[in-house]
Amino acid sequence: MDELKKQAAEKAVEQVKSGMVLGLGTGSTTAYAVAKIGQLWQAGILTNIVGIPTSEQTAMQAKTYNLPLTTLNEQPIIDLAIDGADEVDPQLNLIKGLGGALLREKIVEIAARRFIVVVDDRKMSAKLGTHSPVPVEVTQFAWQAHLRWLKTLGCEPKLRTHQAAPFVTDNGNYIIDCFFPYGIADPAGLTLALDRRPGIVEHGLFLGMAHEVIVAEPNGIRVIK
Repeated sequence: MDELKKQAAEKAVEQVKSGMVLGLGTGSTTAYAVAKIGQLWQAGILTNIVGIPTSEQTAMQAKTYNLPLTTLNEQPIIDLAIDGADEVDPQLNLIKGLGGALLREKIVEIAARRFIVVVDDRKMSAKLGTHSPVPVEVTQFAWQAHLRWLKTLGCEPKLRTHQAAPFVTDNGNYIIDCFFPYGIADPAGLTLALDRRPGIVEHGLFLGMAHEVIVAEPNGIRVIK
């Protein structure tokens, strides 16, 4: 599967051209894409490119290849963003954020002219929320109040931890993972409710954002547009 994920990521990199501003996603599958871009940069095959990383982790990886990096403040329009997902439905709606970078990912990917998602076939789902919880990034202030409110949405919310302490994002926030026992009946309605709640910084529902999904399957690569 790792080899197939690598092939899918490198399939996405085929759309990277010299002169592009790139959104660089976060996660194990996207790391293959960043590595390929870095190798092509070092070989001189890709020139005059610049990347906007969605996490400190991705920034560190890009720097190992000496990839030029920038920010959305300096480059407000991104030509192409490549990232993974934790779940993908038939309409190419996504759940993202198990890697903890959902806020920066959404900021970067909403600014992209094209957003390509790279996943393995285990991430494909008939109904969002069936396989993955919805990560919700919340302020540390009053996080327990956010958790209590999230329960009213029909989910089982759980504060994400790391080494027995709350997981803290690159932005200094906590993440509450929301498990829906029967999947999400109305992703658009859930998005609206989460967007309206003070103290919720961002959430992992990425609806209507992906232009293309490249799926690594046991028999090869499948592209869904």
